[in-house]
Amino acid sequence: MRMEKEHQPYGPYERFFKRPLDFILALTALIILSPVLLILAIIGAAAMKGNPFFVQKRPGRIDKKTGQEKIFSLIKFRTMSNAKDKDGNLLPDKDRLNGYGRFLRSTSCDELPELVNIIKGDMAIVGPRPLLVQYIPRYSEEQRHRHDVRPGLTGYAQVCGRNTLSWEEKFGMDVWYVKNVSFQMDFSILMDTVRVVLKKEGISSETSVTMEEFKGSGR
Repeated sequence: MRMEKEHQPYGPYERFFKRPLDFILALTALIILSPVLLILAIIGAAAMKGNPFFVQKRPGRIDKKTGQEKIFSLIKFRTMSNAKDKDGNLLPDKDRLNGYGRFLRSTSCDELPELVNIIKGDMAIVGPRPLLVQYIPRYSEEQRHRHDVRPGLTGYAQVCGRNTLSWEEKFGMDVWYVKNVSFQMDFSILMDTVRVVLKKEGISSETSVTMEEFKGSGR
């Protein structure tokens, strides 16, 4: 996919059709995949020696009335254990990411419980990925526009490099998507997501098994 000339956001698709379509597709996928989700939850409970789910507060779409992001609870399958050192501190990510967690990440199955977030209206199928709440004050004014739409299960940056991209590259793609959202683009991103998942592209950054902390542009 290539970046094209920007146009005015929030056309009829984004305003009237995107949310109902997301709800129908997410509900259908949740029903069809419910046996898989159940099996992964059972295996995850054994592999993680406890709760197989990871729940964390994430920022969603900016509320036009308050001007603030809606904070919601993101639901994923846990990919890292809670293993700690002798002082009670969590071990580094690479030491807590076990074989089962690597399988979930490589297949993107850890993201499947987010279908519930889509049904609830916290997220969309396609949109900028929801990051950490503490990142909000670190965004530039332009970067924060990524929260003008609902965050997505997959997104433009995810099919164009995923965790191999720099934060600035990711946010540039996120904001461009917000300004150019359309049915054709969402469909294209979904098709590219299938390719990326099957090829297991961009799962880790060059220096980390996950993605380095965003400390603000220019830091």
